[in-house]
Amino acid sequence: MVPLSCSGDLVARSGAHLARAFGPDAVLDSNALTGADVDAVTSVLPDVPTVVLSSQDVYQAITALRSGLCEAAVPLDEQAELRRERYPYASRGYAGVPDDYDKLDVEERWLPRGAVVLRLPMVYGPHDDQQREAAILRRVLSGNREIPIGGGTLLWTRAHVDDVASAALAALDNRSADGLAVNIGEERVLPIGTWFRQIADAAGADVSFATVPDARVPVDLSISKNHSQHLLASVARAHELLHWRASDADARVRESVAWHLQNSRFDPWTDDEQARDVAALREH
Repeated sequence: MVPLSCSGDLVARSGAHLARAFGPDAVLDSNALTGADVDAVTSVLPDVPTVVLSSQDVYQAITALRSGLCEAAVPLDEQAELRRERYPYASRGYAGVPDDYDKLDVEERWLPRGAVVLRLPMVYGPHDDQQREAAILRRVLSGNREIPIGGGTLLWTRAHVDDVASAALAALDNRSADGLAVNIGEERVLPIGTWFRQIADAAGADVSFATVPDARVPVDLSISKNHSQHLLASVARAHELLHWRASDADARVRESVAWHLQNSRFDPWTDDEQARDVAALREH
């Protein structure tokens, strides 16, 4: 859609005209972070098959994880309890995350319109601005031979970005999930500590992982601490309704690591970070 430098009703009328003139066969909303984001476009979009990217952070389990509690049985299916509070990132200052971010607001607007809402897990792969593998790869590139982590037992469903794309296409091709939320993710989920090992192996690194007390785990590796609540999602609905399955996770990790080693610009490893790792390793 062509950006407009108009205002008020003129923008809405012009946007509606452009949308109708374009005549889309389908809509993929990949950037709805807030309810206002949805409100800004629904009045001008035609009634066509729609897929919306949401997040599995809509479940109460994510709040339990951050609180050190265990409140939800896993695997989490689409009927699992949703978050009790709204706007979980308000006033936290996360870059690119508005204070009114909430996928619950997004889902409440799109689902009644018949959209398929894909609830995404931890997404990794090329062009990941969160650089999920960075905590391991920065140490590997700095020449570290031992990495301090926690127990590494957390089960958190993941998905390669290409598999997310194939799920979106499947939802558009197969209309059986219209008006429903659908979890997306890899069916086979290894603990975080094993995933770290996969990343190091994919990078060809000869490193070992040392288990240290949670209080000594470096901040960027805190996902490896001992957590009571898991974020393991059931993807049975995606299999049944969309006839979709994620591809081989081992191969996807290797592809992702290779891409990041070649293309990503990681922050330089610092002396302070090295000192923290060394101090943590003394308590192995």
